[in-house]
Amino acid sequence: MSTTTTEELSATTLLRFATAGSVDDGKSTLVGRLLHDSKSVLADQLEAVERASANRGQEAPDLALLTDGLRAEREQGITIDVAYRYFATPRRRFILADTPGHVQYTRNMVTGASTAELTVILVDARNGVVEQTRRHAAIAALLRVPHVVLAVNKMDLVGYEESVFAAIAEEFTAYATELGVPEVTAVPISALVGDNVVEPSAHMDWYGGPTVLEHLETVPVSHDLTQCHARLPVQYVIRPQSAEHPDYRGYAGQIAAGTFRVGDRVSVLPSGRTTTITGIDLLGRPVDVAWTPQSVTLLLADDIDISRGDLIVPSEDAPATTQDVEATVCHVADQPLTVGHRVLLKHGTRTVKAIVKDIPSRLTLDDLSLHPHPGTLAANDIGRVKIRTAEPLPADSYADSRRTGSFILIDPGDGTTLTAGMVGESFAAPEPVENTAEDDGWDF
Repeated sequence: MSTTTTEELSATTLLRFATAGSVDDGKSTLVGRLLHDSKSVLADQLEAVERASANRGQEAPDLALLTDGLRAEREQGITIDVAYRYFATPRRRFILADTPGHVQYTRNMVTGASTAELTVILVDARNGVVEQTRRHAAIAALLRVPHVVLAVNKMDLVGYEESVFAAIAEEFTAYATELGVPEVTAVPISALVGDNVVEPSAHMDWYGGPTVLEHLETVPVSHDLTQCHARLPVQYVIRPQSAEHPDYRGYAGQIAAGTFRVGDRVSVLPSGRTTTITGIDLLGRPVDVAWTPQSVTLLLADDIDISRGDLIVPSEDAPATTQDVEATVCHVADQPLTVGHRVLLKHGTRTVKAIVKDIPSRLTLDDLSLHPHPGTLAANDIGRVKIRTAEPLPADSYADSRRTGSFILIDPGDGTTLTAGMVGESFAAPEPVENTAEDDGWDF
């Protein structure tokens, strides 16, 4: 009889998810309710929240304080930073990212959702779908989050009316479908009271679907990245040159996707040189095979010039290298991104100089129309860009790999992250346009 190891069980029962929504839609309260009602809160944590709530003149504990830990967050009653929480039920383990709702902190929502397999988007039943709701749905689609939950919150403030929930669910689902979101599950809830968060609501007998926690526990999640294109971004070259290991030369990194085996024929990008894997070291011992997300050291048959930032891939499954990158981006910095902007592009462990050659379009969130050639992207804008890099870049399409198809643009002056990018086509892809940007003497 076969047995399941702890590692295998963990891999199949872990769900990474993020919460999002407009300001005051109740994200932190929902998270607090999930933690509280699933008995994932320690007694001293709950006592601290009760004291803090009493000091603010509140009769009942404010469960939002379980996640809003910054002083500025508690004083203003809003979430500013991404709050990560870890909890578990008998059916599944969870890593939760509670992201800010204010448009000013959209960049943090991008961070929280970038590794999520599911996003819970909250809507205030009194306000319905607002601009920030559409922005968060667009980001979830842009990041290709496979599952989206629409939590229509504060149903207690609209008399638990089914018609209110149905209208909001229909509007949001139509919008998300247009964006290409593959799955939307709508749940009517009251995070403050606890309706349909962990326990089914006694006030909404017209709703026969799952509670939020029940859906989180049962939604199918695929963690099998071992069948994807094998990719190992080199982080460090190990060359001890000691008496014990005089000729040891290993290339260390975390496998981003796929599987590597001793004997595999591999290529090193961007140089394109090929060789064979002669050994794989994992946790100080040799193994014959390794897979994502293990951190390993590869030993190669030939002495090739390999350094941090290079990418080791199977020779028969190598991505194309290019200096011209087209991508959909979400601009996260306060300073605008403009045509001609000189930046650093960080892809995996590789950072190269680059220039923004063109901004073909900007997405209008209201009707999903494309504003052609805006010339600039302001903070929180989503649009298409064309980038020329100083060196060839081996990048997959984001549709094929969220790990090796993503990048960030960095200000070379102060190191500020400017833009989060996803290589290839997306819902924001415009019709082919002619590149009218001037070269201005750029030499790469």
